[in-house]
Amino acid sequence: MDLHISLDGRGDLAAQVYRQLLDAILDGRLRSGERLPPTRELARRLEISRNTVALAYDRLVADGFLVGRAGAGTFVSAEPVRGRAAPKGVVLPRALWREIRLPGPTPNAPYDFRVGVPDPHLFPMETWRRLVARELRVGTAAYSDPSGHELLRAAISRHIGISRSVHAGPGDVLITNGAQQALDLIGRVLIEPGACVAVEEPGYPPARLLFRSLGARVAGVPVDAEGIDVQAIPKAARIVYVTPSHQFPLGTPMSLARRAALLAWAERRKAVVIEDDYDSEFRFGERPLEPLQSLDRAGRVIYVGSFSKTLLPMLRLGFLVAPASLAPALRAARQLSDWHGELPTQAALARFIDEGLLARHIRKATREYAARHAMVAEALAADDRLRPVPSTAGLHLCARLAPGVSVRTAPGLALERLEAYCGETPAQPGLVLGYGAITRQQIPGGLELLSRSLMMSAAPEPPSSLP
Repeated sequence: MDLHISLDGRGDLAAQVYRQLLDAILDGRLRSGERLPPTRELARRLEISRNTVALAYDRLVADGFLVGRAGAGTFVSAEPVRGRAAPKGVVLPRALWREIRLPGPTPNAPYDFRVGVPDPHLFPMETWRRLVARELRVGTAAYSDPSGHELLRAAISRHIGISRSVHAGPGDVLITNGAQQALDLIGRVLIEPGACVAVEEPGYPPARLLFRSLGARVAGVPVDAEGIDVQAIPKAARIVYVTPSHQFPLGTPMSLARRAALLAWAERRKAVVIEDDYDSEFRFGERPLEPLQSLDRAGRVIYVGSFSKTLLPMLRLGFLVAPASLAPALRAARQLSDWHGELPTQAALARFIDEGLLARHIRKATREYAARHAMVAEALAADDRLRPVPSTAGLHLCARLAPGVSVRTAPGLALERLEAYCGETPAQPGLVLGYGAITRQQIPGGLELLSRSLMMSAAPEPPSSLP
């Protein structure tokens, strides 16, 4: 055990050892049943007499915090000791942080229609373990480039160039801990206090809250069947965040005409467009429209991608592709934030991509998700209480509620309301159903439970004709 005790060489040394051991026990650093160093060894490390250490141990035994076992040593008492919490304190965060409330972990449910959760059983875990283990054996322990592992940046630039027609070389890619960190770095570099940032309405709540936390005034802009309403973007906005390939949460793609209009708006306003391409790898129809980044000729689009939906959320791997004019600032922001991510994981992902394993995984997962998508879409379309929003990609489907329809909570059914994605009023009643966390075998039972949870409000009685 590497137990740290610091003595000042003055006063009662036994009391100092006693106090520091007691603190370690009370705050949980020394746990119940844990063996302490022998008195002789601890005395040698502290350069004090053995009797001084023994005296401290004896006091702790007498107080019930330690117990001696003949021939075995001295151990922390088996009686549970409540850890001491940090002081309650009087320091408060900024007012904004007292308002922000994020949802906690959702308990697992038999019928899990949560959004944005890929199926971990589809991921080739054994292959991934082999790749990571190899990198742990040969990897470096030194600090590295904040932009990320060189081979991964090269692999990503090739992958998105082939699969999404994104224009980027290895030097244009910056690796992040998921898309959320990418948005955080962009905000740190671009958002001035009080600046107006436009987001889709409905849209992705974590992005809206993140921009607010960085001091922005966030304005929701309506989304229709073609994407964000460009004419409704506030004149003061100089940043707009969009999900054009698979609008979150509605699922519709932004039309080519609307993409051109958005890029023209950005050029007129000297603004920046953040393009979040969060799950467009899984497509069940025609080839997607060109991303905004590949249509951009003025260098005003920042492209954000993530492997959390494609692979596993626990990997926390994402990236951004920014115009060269922003690259130095974004790299510096990454270095100031957390320097760089886990290099063995990044190197393993580079091999995963270069060996064709990512493409193989996407093909396999797409077939499975397409089957689940079809089952859910067919059920939604057959229920006249729902108004499904057409979608041919991703890990979720959205349906608006027909007038007079409400949803009651059903035990065992985990689903999300469209209202939760609306930052402006009035909220839009509807459901957002993910099918990544639920198997094909479970979907029929879950949809049956969902059907029973939909309630039609009683129609009002006609007015009486009697006086």
